[in-house]
Amino acid sequence: MNLLYIALALLAAYLLGSIPTALWVGRRFFNLADIREHGSGNAGATNTFRVLGPKAGSFVLLVDALKGFVAAYFLPQWLVTQGAIAPEHELYYRLACGALAVVGHIYPVFAQFRGGKGVATILGMMLGVAPATVGVCMLVFIVMLLLFRYVSLASMTAGVTFALLQLLPQFRPAQPFLVYVGFLLAALLIYTHRANIGRLRSGTESRVPLPWAKK
Repeated sequence: MNLLYIALALLAAYLLGSIPTALWVGRRFFNLADIREHGSGNAGATNTFRVLGPKAGSFVLLVDALKGFVAAYFLPQWLVTQGAIAPEHELYYRLACGALAVVGHIYPVFAQFRGGKGVATILGMMLGVAPATVGVCMLVFIVMLLLFRYVSLASMTAGVTFALLQLLPQFRPAQPFLVYVGFLLAALLIYTHRANIGRLRSGTESRVPLPWAKK
């Protein structure tokens, strides 16, 4: 029975991550058949900001982050309450469920396995695991976005910051393996943004429109 509960939680995490928020918002509210045919070609919050505007982009960002947070925080708690796992093992399942939600976001079963880049879902996942460190990274993201208006650059910088912060005594996790997880997530963010890196180098990356910023 315990294995059944664990399998259900892991499957639920992947299916939760597979919810193609940007795709459904575009279809339901903007009569846009497939947001992946516009902008950067992916179904994430950044492209939603670019194609559909800040209101739709903010909503997609929030929902995609919630997918990671719910998977990483509540599903393992449910496993503990059901007696499927021991409380001291909850962190491992937070990471496992969160990681599956990220995989679902990048490769969603509900959208032909073509999703987003996982930034918001990773944010939600790590918020359920290391909230204090994520709080600092969110500030880094906001500062980088305001300074340069590149969501891709801000996302990668925040991801690398998360990994590096865990090397400092103030943010060092009780479980040392989390340091390796942080660097793996940073590497994943850079990998999923490899096309953006090319556009940043060539000067063709799109900037996020800010109301007070000059074009």
